[in-house]
Formats: sequence, structure tokens, C-alpha cells
Amino acid sequence: MERLTFSLPELEPGWVWLTGAGPGDPGLLTLHALNGIRQADVIVHDALVSKETLSLAGPDCEIVYAGKRGGRPSPKQPDISARLVQLARAGKRVLRLKGGDPFIFGRGGEEALALVAAGVPFRVVPGISAGVGGLAAAVSGYWTAQGPRPRMIVVEPHNADCVFRALRDGEPTHSDGDVNSFMACLSAGEVSPAAWLVLEQAVDDVVTISDADARATMCALADGTFGDVPLVSGESGCAPAAALVGSANIRAALGLDATSRVVLIGSEGATAPELWASVTGRSPASVACEGRQYRGNPRTDQPVNINKE
Repeated sequence: MERLTFSLPELEPGWVWLTGAGPGDPGLLTLHALNGIRQADVIVHDALVSKETLSLAGPDCEIVYAGKRGGRPSPKQPDISARLVQLARAGKRVLRLKGGDPFIFGRGGEEALALVAAGVPFRVVPGISAGVGGLAAAVSGYWTAQGPRPRMIVVEPHNADCVFRALRDGEPTHSDGDVNSFMACLSAGEVSPAAWLVLEQAVDDVVTISDADARATMCALADGTFGDVPLVSGESGCAPAAALVGSANIRAALGLDATSRVVLIGSEGATAPELWASVTGRSPASVACEGRQYRGNPRTDQPVNINKE
């Protein structure tokens, strides 16, 4: 930091920086994020920010936890926004630190609107999203290694087929139509430039599925239809499974059979329990308990009840 040939901005009293902490490794912080962490009087952080990242704060910095976890008591978003306003009005240099990027599933937009309404100045410091940066790094490293590589199959909604259109046209193109889907995390109108660098070289096939396919797969996974324990999988996370387990024609077109080895990588946000229950007719808590009640012992093949100490 001390050897930089350019200056970094000052986090001034009464300001809030909405900052992304990246995928978790402190080495993936941006310079602006590290600069803010070192200057902050108060850091208000979510549950995905690592202890190693927080350890970079100054000795007098106040660390405020504002994380949310499903099924546990969590602060409400309006309360978090109000807290940011309160701290800024007290003349504090406030860093709102979120895992990944503050505006990708981070509700940074709501906090920005609250700051605007309160007349509090703020800056946005983007971060590397784990869903894009981390996955792209892992996939590109594996896919570009020497030797035979597996095929890469992209699954996307029928009406949000931005990857298919980009591959067809040779470049990312923006969709002018309605891309809204039940699979909300996949409702993308255009491939990001960062993702395109990997997808353009690596994608072999594209499969599109309907909202009905996603709903049916959510129910099948919840019921353990395919011989597995019941699983709680949301509307976006189940999309890869929906493409492969629901259609023999698709599997045949992709050349997949009972001997094929497939890794499913899904994109998932925080599925609302009420939405999931309305689709499957079951409680997420009951299915989660049922799904984790027994595990096979790989050494003895005897069932082990992991709910007992």
C-alpha cells in the first residue's frame, strides 16, 4: 500500500462505504476495500466476512456483526440500514462490509436508498462475487488444464437463454424481452464480460428448461424420488438436476448414460421457506431433518444416526 504510485480515497467522517469483501480470502480484497477497512471507525459486516479479513481493521475500530442466517434470529434489513444512518450521523467513518459484492444478493441497493433518503454520503466499493469470480477461477483452471477435459453443459431458463444466444452470436448480446423466471437467480438478460471469457472457450452444450421443470424437480428432490435422501433445493439450485434427471431425451442428446459421471454446479440465492413450501407441499425444516437423519458409514456400510452423540 505504501509503495503505490497513485493515491487512494479517504473514508471521511460521516460517510458510509458499501463494500464487497470478495469470496472470503483476504488476498482477494480490492485495494479500495483494504483501504476502507484500515480507515474505518466502525465496520458493520455480514456473516460471510472472514475473521482474517476483519483482523485487518485498526486496533480502535468497532466491529458490528449484522449477519443473517436461515432459521436463526437475524437482524432485520431496515434495522441494519437505520444503524448505518445512525453511525454516519454520529460522525463515524462507516464501512458496511459484505461477502462477495454488496449488490449481488447483498441488498446493497436497499441500504443505498436508505442513505440517500437520510442525506448520508456514501461510496460503493465493488467486490469479487464468489458466484462469478470464484467459480470462474475454479472452472477455468480445471477446464484449461492439459489432457482430456469433461464437457461443460450450461443450463438456463427458456426465456433467459443469454448464454445460448451469446454463443450463437459470438458475443454477449442483451435481451430486449422479458427474462423473468421462477428461477430468479438465473433471470439474466446478458452474459457478463468476466463470465464470457470462460464460457466462450469452454461451453460444449446448452440446455434450457421451463419453470414447470424447476418446480417438478424441487418436488422430486424433496420427496427423494431418485433414490436419494430428501433434499431442500431452491428454484435456481435445482436447475442443473432438472435438465438431467427429468428428460431421457436430453440425456440421450448429451450422450449421458448410467455410467456417466456428472458434477452439478448450481446458482442459488436465499429461497424463501414459504415459497418452497408452497411448491413442494412440505416444510423445509422437516425435509432437512429427514435428509440428515442417517448417513452411510463408508467403512462399515452400516447406517449411523448422526443426531446422536
